[in-house]
Amino acid sequence: MEKTIKNIVEKKFMSILEDKDLWATNFQNGWLADLQRKGKINWDSYLRPKNRVPISGKSVDLKTSRLMFISSAGGYLAESQEPFDASNLLGDYTIRTFSASTSFEDISYAHEHYDQTAVKADSQVLMPLGHLREMVKTGVIGEFALVVSFMGYQPDVSQVLDITIPAILEIAKEEKVDAALLVPS
Repeated sequence: MEKTIKNIVEKKFMSILEDKDLWATNFQNGWLADLQRKGKINWDSYLRPKNRVPISGKSVDLKTSRLMFISSAGGYLAESQEPFDASNLLGDYTIRTFSASTSFEDISYAHEHYDQTAVKADSQVLMPLGHLREMVKTGVIGEFALVVSFMGYQPDVSQVLDITIPAILEIAKEEKVDAALLVPS
């Protein structure tokens, strides 16, 4: 397990974006410079990151795997955690974690970049925790380890690669997870 996570870190995720330096230069001279000049976001000047070669890895048997759920919905525990800085035009690159057994009533959302109407109507829309717990009970998933949450509005991909992904990988390593399910908001 340890070797697998180390290989992922060294070979895949730290080089997840082809031409990272070129992207960063274009980001700084384009979108970010435009934001600093005008004080507002202009998505027409944003260069979306693209790879020519898709990232892939070995498959896992979910029936025997320890699964980590990852959400970009900006979920956090209002009783014990700081909310994400949702109004920051440059994004918030931090993460929050909570137990797989956390109740939906304990989860709050700090994210201004998606319509939360559906989440209020059905809490399983962005965080299907009940479904995942049921999949453990029925043997589809071996174990549901924990939830990792971040705010998906992160325009600076360099910061995602340097801050967010390494933090998530460190938690995966500590928790000895075999698989991750990412549900974007």
